[in-house]
Amino acid sequence: MKIAVASEKNQVTQHFGHCENFNIFDIEGDQIVKNESIPNPGHKPGFLPNFLNDIGIDVIISGGMGGGAVEIFNEKGIEVITGAQGDAKESVELYLQGKLKSTGSICHEHEHHDECNE
Repeated sequence: MKIAVASEKNQVTQHFGHCENFNIFDIEGDQIVKNESIPNPGHKPGFLPNFLNDIGIDVIISGGMGGGAVEIFNEKGIEVITGAQGDAKESVELYLQGKLKSTGSICHEHEHHDECNE
């Protein structure tokens, strides 16, 4: 399994599309076996969910996310966890322990990324 965390360095970002980087965690069983950081290749509607699907992501973790991105992830069978905060690796560990649940936080104002519903 591969989990991506929309991040600002090692912290979960509050808006998926405007993140600085994606921290990618390879999981075997319930353990992180590899992690890497890749830069956000750019925020264009519909691009990032397809980009992450193409690199084999199974789960995306973010603070908030636009409804269009959520729909594309759902169509691709990628689990969406929103409402996360704090350290990216800790968020993945909580997810693996079954302790990180999505709040369903959907951003409606893309140009105002501080206005996501909490």
